[in-house]
Amino acid sequence: MEWKQVIGVIGAGACPAATYELARKIGFEIGKRGWILVCGGLKGVMEGAARGCLEAGGMTVGVLPGLNRGSANPYITVALPTGLGDGRNLLVVRSSDLLIAISGGYGTLSEIALALKADKPVIGLETWKDIPGIHYAHDPLEAVQLIMTLLPQSS
Repeated sequence: MEWKQVIGVIGAGACPAATYELARKIGFEIGKRGWILVCGGLKGVMEGAARGCLEAGGMTVGVLPGLNRGSANPYITVALPTGLGDGRNLLVVRSSDLLIAISGGYGTLSEIALALKADKPVIGLETWKDIPGIHYAHDPLEAVQLIMTLLPQSS
């Protein structure tokens, strides 16, 4: 059986409309290619990306910090309550083949660090700057090009 690629989208839990739309466009590209989107399952960048993926017919997985499935945004196909709080960041990273960081604060920075430590490719869009190991993109199409270049061929 061949596994589908899993793309993690990490970023701000609250964001301006332009950042939400950027995340939605990335999510759409993920969904249209049949990849699975994994995120923290809440609002902001996570919701935008999940919405775009679902709009493209894709599957979304939300790794939730709490124990209530109902806390997931409405675009999550599979909600996984963990009760781990910020510790769930490690699950988002480990379950992803590649991660895209969009905007974000210290939670996103922790996920970037965990991903780089685990040798997972990280693509940055409007996120933390000048971190060695991040592949920075200027727009969603450049990010997709990077995904196709960096995505492990077998998982």
